[in-house]
Formats: sequence, C-alpha cells, structure tokens
Amino acid sequence: MGSTQPAIHKTERHTGAGRRGAVVAALMLAMALAALDSTIVSTAVPQIVGDLGGFSVFSWLFSGYLLAVTVTLPVYGKLSDTLGRKPVLIAGAAVFLLGSLLCAAAWNMTALIAFRIVQGLGGGALQGTVQTLAADLYPLKERPKIQSKLSTVWAVSAVAGPAVGGVLAAYADWRWIFLINLPIGAVALWLIVRHLHEPRREARPRPRIDWAGALAVFACGGVLLTALVQGGVAWPWLSAPSLALFAAGLALVAVVVAVERRAADPIIPGWVWRRRTIAAVNLALGALGLLMVAPSVFLPTYAQAVLGLPPVAAGFVLSVWTLSWPVSAALSQHVYRRIGFRDTAMLGIGLAALILLAFPFLPYPGSPWQPALLMLLLGGALGLFQLPLIVGVQSTVGWAERGTTTASVLFCRQTGQTVGASVFGAIANGVLTSRLGGAGDLDAVTRGLDAGTTPEATRRAIASAVHAVYLGASCAAALAFVLLLLLAPRRFPVLED
Repeated sequence: MGSTQPAIHKTERHTGAGRRGAVVAALMLAMALAALDSTIVSTAVPQIVGDLGGFSVFSWLFSGYLLAVTVTLPVYGKLSDTLGRKPVLIAGAAVFLLGSLLCAAAWNMTALIAFRIVQGLGGGALQGTVQTLAADLYPLKERPKIQSKLSTVWAVSAVAGPAVGGVLAAYADWRWIFLINLPIGAVALWLIVRHLHEPRREARPRPRIDWAGALAVFACGGVLLTALVQGGVAWPWLSAPSLALFAAGLALVAVVVAVERRAADPIIPGWVWRRRTIAAVNLALGALGLLMVAPSVFLPTYAQAVLGLPPVAAGFVLSVWTLSWPVSAALSQHVYRRIGFRDTAMLGIGLAALILLAFPFLPYPGSPWQPALLMLLLGGALGLFQLPLIVGVQSTVGWAERGTTTASVLFCRQTGQTVGASVFGAIANGVLTSRLGGAGDLDAVTRGLDAGTTPEATRRAIASAVHAVYLGASCAAALAFVLLLLLAPRRFPVLED
C-alpha cells in the first residue's frame, strides 16, 4: 500500500459534505443507467425484432452486453486503482452513452448487437467504479447508507424498467429506450466532472498499465463466457463448437497466468486469491450469482404457465424481492456490528437456502401469494448476505487496492450468473424432456405458452422443472454458507479509516 495510502484515503473529506451529496446523486444516476439497461430492453424485444428481424440471434442483445460488462470489470478495477476513479468513470460513462446513441441508430440486428457490446464496454466501468467510489466517499460506519441507496436504485429499476420499456415501445418507438440514457448520463457526467475531486497523489513514476494482461483477460473471459452462454442453446454441449470454445478458453487461461506472472503491475494480481477474506467473498458471491438465476429467469415462466397469471402480475411476483432486499441491506449494519461480517452473511445465506428449499414444497398449482411471500423473504435474506460481504471486503483494503478488490467481487458474481443460466437451463430442459417425452426444451415450450389454455401435462412439467432449478439454487446457497464457514476469517481484518 505504501506511503500514498494516508493521502489517498481522504477522498470523502477532500470532496466535502456538499459536494459529496452531488457526487452520490451522480453515482445513483450512473448506477440507474446500468440497472435499467437489461430490464428496459427486455419488454421491447417484440418491437425490435419486428422492425429489424433477426429473431434467431436476438438473445445476443443480452448475452453480448453481459459478456462485455463481465470481462471488462477486472480491467476497469485495476485502471481505477492506477489512474484514479474519476477518469475511469467519465470514460466508461462516455462509452456507454456512445453505445446507447449507436443502438438507437442501428439499421439491423447485427448492428444493434455490436452496439450493445459497445454499451457493455462502458457498463463495466459504471458498475465497478460506482461501487468503489461508494466505499471511498464514506467511512466504514456510514457505508451501509450509500450501499442501501444503490440497492434501492436497483430495486426501483427492476420494477420501473419493464414498465418504461413497454410504454416507450408501445407509444413512441423502441429506439427511445436507448435515447433516454442520454439525458440521464449527461447529468451524471456533469455532476462527476464538477463535484468529484480526488486528492493529489504523491509524485511517483508514470504508472505502467498492463495492456497485455488486459487483452488476455478480455479474450479469455469472452471465449469462456461465450461457451457458457451459447452451450446447449446455439449448439449442443458436446458439439464441436462447444468443445473448441472450451479448449480455446482453457488455453487462454494459461496465457493469462503466464502474462500476469511476468507483469510488473498485473490486471489480476495474485493477492486477490491469496488473501483468505477476498477469496472467500469472491467465491461466496459467485454462488450468489448462481442462485439468483432461479427466481430472476424461471419464476416468471412458472407464474404464467403454472399459476395462470398475466405477464404484469407475473412480474410483480418476482419484483417483491426488490422491496425487502434494500430494506434488509440497510438494517444489516445493526447485525454485523454485533456479530461480524462473516456471521451476518452466513445467517442471511442460511435463511436463503431454507427459503429456496421451501419452493418445491409449494402446493400445485397453488396461489400467487405463496411464491410472492417466499420472494419477499428471499430478498430480505439476500440483503443480509450481500451487503455485509461487500462492505466488509472493501474495508480490508486501502484506496490503492479497493478498485481491484471490488471488481473481482463483481466479476465473480457476474460469472456465477452466467454459469447459473447455463447449468439451470440444462437442468430445466432435462426435466422437461423427461416429463414430456422429448417434446422440446424450456424455450420451445415457453414460446408457445398461453396462460389460460396450457395443457395440464405441460403445466406440471414446467412446475417440476422450476422446482428442480430451485432445489439447485438451494444447494448453491448451502455452498456459499460452507465456503464462508471454512475460508472466511470470523473477524475481517478491517483497516482503520
């Protein structure tokens, strides 16, 4: 950490209370850009496909963006530690807004997918740097305040995104779902440029940026995540394209290790995995990403096909967890100040495992309030789990390592979601194929769903498939509990503010 640590860590005092409020507003707007992105686009897919065509590849509107965000997180994290948070956040927001403008001007589906990837290249900077700045601006005892605000942004975006996207697509034009980013992003950029002032760092040699490592990490992550996203969808898991991508990904892993070992200041430094606390949090939040796929991807299908709800009501069943998550996160400080970060997180993920395990025992077909209640409880449990880990791990490092640490945590969570989508998709398709005698996979079944006329055999098959997914999610929660128990220290080695 060196002698620069005391000067650099005073970001929140250097910024000042009045300016800090403006910067927090900018961070919330920047987070809203990233949080709204996927939900606002999803409801406009029919209009986009109707205008541009390309139904067979439209899923890359989401996969391409996710890949770009995920693989750039470690790069932006290291750059923010090397160059400072402000230039990285400004550059990322500018790239995101450029991508938004290009998406609005797309002339076919291929162009739109390419421009969504450009958006994702900026989105990685937004997600990682906002979370890092939140820790820079507030001392440990006040960090739950800003983190609960950012959680609220995600909650509001999850509820408002589909509604805003549907209204714009129905009454204006789908291109407005991208153009709406421009004024929001412009205000965020203006606030950051005007009000965020990082302290001068002590004079030191010009930083050497590990561009070779950044390129290797980007290539490796892109290949492996593409293999996970497309495996079992665009091609069978054991097909030549799938095997070739995994083989290339493993070869690139070796390249990353070789490049990073020789780098003077690597993008992914070895201490991220050598320190027990950071390694344990990385793995635990990877498991969180894995289990979040069950409700966010499969619950809406269950609500429409099994419970017979219309799409809006099905979305409400899912969205109730966004009500309890930020409230629980805000209150978690009262728990972890008494029993510590690790034990609070273990309490939350232990409750989450039991709640997920209860889902397969719901009566068939059941009432909508039953899964809604479980989602409300699940949001509360996960708020108790995630925020203490993020606040805790950020508090174990100084300014010069906080960007890298935060990015590694978010990278693992994003990777867990990608792996979860592939694994649970395969589980659901396997159950459906078994129950319906090879009549098709989950995508083929759900595309033809009519909530009022779905055959009884199909409804029961979908219920069994989603039950199996929730059982797998419960196992992922149990895995996170065990990882924290075995790897994380009972008391995190928190640095003095």
